[in-house]
Amino acid sequence: MNTIYSFFISITGMVLKVLAPINSKLKLFVTGRKLVFDFLTENFQHSDRTIWLHAASLGEFEQGLPVLETVKRYYPSHKILLTFFSPSGYEVKKDSKVADVISYLPLDTVQNAKRFLAITCPELAIFVKYEIWPNFLNELEKQKIPTLLISAIFKQNQIYFKIYGIFLRNSLRRFSKIFVQNEESKMLLETIGYRNTEVSGDTRFDRVVEILEGDNHLEHIERFKGNQKCIVAGSSWVEDEAILLEYINSSDSGKFIIAPHTIKAENISKLMASITKKTALYSNRKNEDFSNFDVLIIDNIGLLTKIYSYADIAYVGGGFKTGLHNTLEPAVFGIPVIIGPNYTGFAEAEMLVKKGGLFPIRNKEDLKILLDEFLTNDALRLNKGTINSEFVQQNRGATKTILAHINYILPN
Repeated sequence: MNTIYSFFISITGMVLKVLAPINSKLKLFVTGRKLVFDFLTENFQHSDRTIWLHAASLGEFEQGLPVLETVKRYYPSHKILLTFFSPSGYEVKKDSKVADVISYLPLDTVQNAKRFLAITCPELAIFVKYEIWPNFLNELEKQKIPTLLISAIFKQNQIYFKIYGIFLRNSLRRFSKIFVQNEESKMLLETIGYRNTEVSGDTRFDRVVEILEGDNHLEHIERFKGNQKCIVAGSSWVEDEAILLEYINSSDSGKFIIAPHTIKAENISKLMASITKKTALYSNRKNEDFSNFDVLIIDNIGLLTKIYSYADIAYVGGGFKTGLHNTLEPAVFGIPVIIGPNYTGFAEAEMLVKKGGLFPIRNKEDLKILLDEFLTNDALRLNKGTINSEFVQQNRGATKTILAHINYILPN
């Protein structure tokens, strides 16, 4: 089975090279990996003591960041390697100082796995959430390198629990330990004979608490908001904006910030053209007095978590079609959060809907009812926001649990 899998990965690599010239994201995926081994060879010596963390993309990076930062602090003599599978993670974070070396992960072939480990020589490998790469895991196990999967979550419908999922089940068993988000995931792993698990919770709670406790001051956002209530729509897609824009255009109170998921020029232009109120782009902050505008569009990446600190109400995009984005980022600031109708499978969203701090809507009418109520009823808004902030605080601590295990298996 491993031979078939490796053959499939090799064919996939060749197909991607053919398609790369006609797709910008695939082009980054392919060209970014061309010089990976040269880059790694330049940045590693065999005397280095390396800890490696791998994330699929930006969301998984944020999930693993509390562990990465804590490990870096507790193991200052080690070199920290961070790898990404997706360009949407690597291209945003490639110049970050959070790790000593940041790279793409080579495709999961046997040869690549052996070569990668021969160059980097990690003493510990940490994979985030869903990253299961059979050839890398096989080589890590052969070389007796401790390998952890953190913030993992499993569901009955996944391939690991199907009759035909034996190959990937075997890959799961190669992890030294799996830290899962909930008891259900632990029980599912036990049904396939994997018992080296611990329920640690989700490291994203630790991440958003770090954001809450950090410096979130943004002078231009503060000037824009002034003394008015502010609604922040984060990671919005076209489907979300179709729901939001009618309310924005007809509202006679409050300020609105939209941080679209896609910030390509054509998308931003279409969004601006759909808004009848006085609208500014964040990129024009040096030339505009934002206090004079009603709507602010964030046309860059990396500010949304700070911007949520200025929100009185948040809308989180992706719940209509593409997949719900991170609801914990606004929730930590103690504000009510509105989402689209498709949130099943997002554990934290399901729990917050039940608790009454997260509000799914189906259409423009639902949105209008909620926003009007929150904007006019301060006590209700604060009460619902408190549900969210308390939920986040109650679920922090996964990083501490994971670090305790790392300290046990890895000499400082």
